[in-house]
Parts: sequence; C-alpha cells; structure tokens
Amino acid sequence: MRGDLSRRAAEERDVADPLAGLRDRFVIADPELIYLDGNSLGRLPAATPDALARLVRQDWGTELVRSWSTWIDWGRRLGDRLAAHVLGARPGEVVVSDSTSVNLYKLAAAALDANPGRRTILVDAEEFPTDRYLLQGLAAQRGLTVRTLASDLDEGLTPTDVRQALDDQVALVVLSAVAYRSGTLLDLAAVNAAAREVGAYVLWDLSHAAGSVPVELTASGADLAVGCTYKYLNGGPGAPAFLYVRQELQARLRQPIWGWFGQRDQFRMGPEYDPAPDIDRFLVGTPPILSLAALDPALDVLAEAGIDRLRAKGVGLGELMVDLADAWLTPLGFTLASPRDPHRRGSHICLAHPDALRISRALISEARVVGDFRVPDRLRLGPAPLYTRYVDVWDGLARLRDLVARGVHEQLPVETLRVT
Repeated sequence: MRGDLSRRAAEERDVADPLAGLRDRFVIADPELIYLDGNSLGRLPAATPDALARLVRQDWGTELVRSWSTWIDWGRRLGDRLAAHVLGARPGEVVVSDSTSVNLYKLAAAALDANPGRRTILVDAEEFPTDRYLLQGLAAQRGLTVRTLASDLDEGLTPTDVRQALDDQVALVVLSAVAYRSGTLLDLAAVNAAAREVGAYVLWDLSHAAGSVPVELTASGADLAVGCTYKYLNGGPGAPAFLYVRQELQARLRQPIWGWFGQRDQFRMGPEYDPAPDIDRFLVGTPPILSLAALDPALDVLAEAGIDRLRAKGVGLGELMVDLADAWLTPLGFTLASPRDPHRRGSHICLAHPDALRISRALISEARVVGDFRVPDRLRLGPAPLYTRYVDVWDGLARLRDLVARGVHEQLPVETLRVT
C-alpha cells in the first residue's frame, strides 16, 4: 500500500476510525505500553470486573444454587451470540464449553466414528501443535494414518494444496482458518466443497479467526469447527472455548465423552446414556460459570463493532505494519513471514529475523512493546482492531527499529524461556 508513513498520517487515520471510541471500553492500565499480542490474549473489557463482581455477590453469594435456573443454558445462549455476531451460523449450532483442545478431540473422534472404513486423517504439517498431537493420539488408538500436508512456512496452504491431497481414504481434514504462525487465511468454502466431493469431513480451528475475520460457517458449507474465546473475543485467560456442528449432522454424530450435560433429560438421572438430540449432546460436565460470565460483556463490545468493520480495520493495521516493516526493518535483517496480500492473511503478521527470540524479549523488557516469538525465528505481532490504534502500530514499529538498530537485544543471554 505504502503512501504517507508519517506518524501524523497514523494519527489522522485514528481520528477517522469509526471504531476509535471502542478503545475506551477496555482497561488500558499503562498508556505507555504498546500491546500487539491481542492474537494471544485479548485485553480486559472494562465492563467485565463489575459483571463478575455482581455474579459473585448476587448470583452466587445470595441466590446460591437457585441461580442454576439461569446458569444452566449459558453455554447455548453464548453460543447463539457467537453464531450471530462472529461465526455466521444458525441458532442451535454453537455452544460454549470446555477447552479448544477438548472440543477438537470430541468432534474429531465423532467425525472419525461416523466415517468408518476410511484410514486417513489429513492435517497441515504446520497446524497448531495441540491439534496435531490430538490427531496423532486418535490415529494411534484406531490404527489410522495421519497424513501431513507440507505447506510453506510463510505463505501457508491454498485450497488447491488441500484438493490435491484428498482421496476416498480421507475421513477427516483438520485445518486452521487463520494459521497461528504466518496468519495465512484459508478459503473455507473452497476447502469444504473439495472435501465434500470425496466424502470427508472438515474440522476447522477458528482460534485465530473468530473476532478478527468474517467467518461464514453456514454459507461456506462447514461441517464442524472449534475455537477459543480468549484472543480476539477477549473472554479472559483460559476462557471456555466453543464448538460448532452443522444442524444436519448433530443427530448423526456421537462424541466420545459421555457426560450428564450431554444427556437427554439430564435431571432424570437415567441409568443409561441417551444423548440429547441437538447441540447439547456435545456438552460434557458442569460448566465454569465465572469464566462463562466473563465472555458476555466481551461479546457486547464485539457485537457493537460488527465483524465487517473489524475486518476492514484489521486489514488497515496490517497493511501499515507491513509498509513500515518494508521501509524500516528490511535494512535491519527482517523479512516478511506472512502473505503480502492482505486478503490472504488474518489480523496478525510475522517477521522473520535470525535473532527473533532475543529481539522479542528485548522489545517487551526494554521498549515496552508486547508481541511474542514463534519458532523457528519469527516475531509475531497481533494488533486487535477493537482497541489497537494506527499510532500504536507506528510507535511499536518505531521502537522495534530503534531497539534493533542500537543492538539492545544483543545484551540479552541466548536462552529459551518456557513462555515465548
């Protein structure tokens, strides 16, 4: 895009930003800290502390167990809000429960059991580690084969790559709509159509897509999906995840963890497991009510913003970041490690540098810019359109440029920390 790369131009874009006022709906405890890690953990919505305090004091403190008459369907109610404002799904197709990993296990196992006789699971070789590990475990239990799709570390997969790997032995395809490292955005509709031609199910991981790019599960013909709520959805650290099952598939699939929240007429306490006829059959046990409650005010802000406006701003922030990186960081040894076409990536980008780990640590400790590091040599930066300003991107990249130019990162020891 290039154009005017001055700080003044960034300030002018903030003045014209229709979402600018929503930044005040979040806790900004340190105005000098530049937060570019919204793709890992979203900021705290300002309404969340009071909402949780009311629930603790009133619902739990005063009403006690009587509050379950309200709490019992929160997973479905929040799921319907996600369906309407984030996922492009129909009511009754999304439920909030468990973690992303547990939900992926449940849906993957259910899909494999519903496609007997097929011996192959197809997954991106660069898929998020948990997804790959879970599929390896399921394959080992069932005597199946996990076939990995070789994908470019920076450009990711294309629908053509997936289509060429499909055959009548593939039972299940597991892919991320937005790759966790490069940010590559896949065309859901194209992949779903290709898989359907050979009779395979597709299970999408939407963790880096939900709340940052438009996701149209119904329109794209999606079968299954999971995702977290603590990144762009701002539900809080470890917030419950969501799962999606297309309505036409719900009665056909039976997930492997048979818990009482998935039971038809659960309070009859029947002697045998009889799964609910709808999306509830994919629930397991008693939900974490305090964590569910934190998601409600977060979705208020997101619904007000609208996913199309969030996407437009996300593209703008990303283009500014890429343009500044080209102008300022390429001479310092950085290369773009995400698709250059803004329509082929989500809302975060990666920059490759041989010393990216130390740069990431110095950026946080010395320059007060929070991003993160991903192997092998990637600095990952995720502006979140709800609260990141254009001037934040400008200042963050300027601090990064100055830090590396002065060699500040070279003073740090070369060591790998557990959290990067």
